[in-house]
Amino acid sequence: MRAKALPFLIFCLSIVQCISHAAESNGASEKPETVSFETAGGLRHSFPKGFVFGTATSAYQVEGMAEKDGRGPSIWDEFVKIPGIVANNATGEVAVDQYHHYKEDVDIMKMLNFDAYRFSISWSRIFPDGTGKVNWLGVAYYNRLINYMIEKGITPYANLYHYDLPLALEKKYKGLLSYQVVKDFADYADFCFKTFGDRVKNWMTFNEPRVVAALGYDNGLFAPGRCSKAFGNCTAGDSATEPYIVAHHLILSHAAAVQRYREKYQEKQKGRIGILLDFVYYEPLPAQKLTTWQLKEQETFTLDGLSILLCMVNIQKQCKILSGIDYPSLQKKKLRW
Repeated sequence: MRAKALPFLIFCLSIVQCISHAAESNGASEKPETVSFETAGGLRHSFPKGFVFGTATSAYQVEGMAEKDGRGPSIWDEFVKIPGIVANNATGEVAVDQYHHYKEDVDIMKMLNFDAYRFSISWSRIFPDGTGKVNWLGVAYYNRLINYMIEKGITPYANLYHYDLPLALEKKYKGLLSYQVVKDFADYADFCFKTFGDRVKNWMTFNEPRVVAALGYDNGLFAPGRCSKAFGNCTAGDSATEPYIVAHHLILSHAAAVQRYREKYQEKQKGRIGILLDFVYYEPLPAQKLTTWQLKEQETFTLDGLSILLCMVNIQKQCKILSGIDYPSLQKKKLRW
């Protein structure tokens, strides 16, 4: 059953998670060079040369072994214990068990002619308590996965955070609500760069940080499930302030990790690092009479580059206008972590 379902799953994921590398153009009127791979059923024919077809997953949704081989719990392990949060009260304890079946999964990617696989690393599988002691069984798993991908010609794209903060840090200092998470994330990222960076050349810090802030701290639909009573069924939280504080710490954590990579590893490892943003395009319903300015305001919070992370330098004034609260600004001085 598992082997039959995965090809369709991975094919669907490829539709929504292709990674594009823009081909450099020698002139404004010059058409991008294309390449045809008939083994892909002609699908590649109309794409620019260098376009990467890939598939993607998140650690908690596919790995399994959530409570085994030394992995510590994440905020999602705790969140799914709430009845009704997930259909049929399912959990990620087993999932599709990629921890044991990664070779089958990579073989399917190869069979379907994919170029790359974007997987996420479970922070609590590497550091069960978020910091301190390393779980070397977890490190060994990611080494096996990366090595087999390379063996099969699948380029690894590693994402450091896909919604799964170590539960220990949530309990210790309220996780992303605390400035302390910036250094802890940078230390975790540093370890991953040092350990896997000889083979991984494509790094991402956070998956959909807007979703992390909004769904985790505005309406409480995602872990850790915090919000004001008026916006969701939460036991704690403040929808007027917490999403912005979290967004602020996310961008600082991203910056800290990027700084570590550029200063310590990039020159030798020859890799690159970025962030994964989700984009939404808005059009008014026929019955709505929204102005261009109103649409632009909505897009500012969900589209404009790093402003998707809310309350950053370029849109801090807008955050203050919309919420009535003056949030902390990024320091203009050079920050070090």
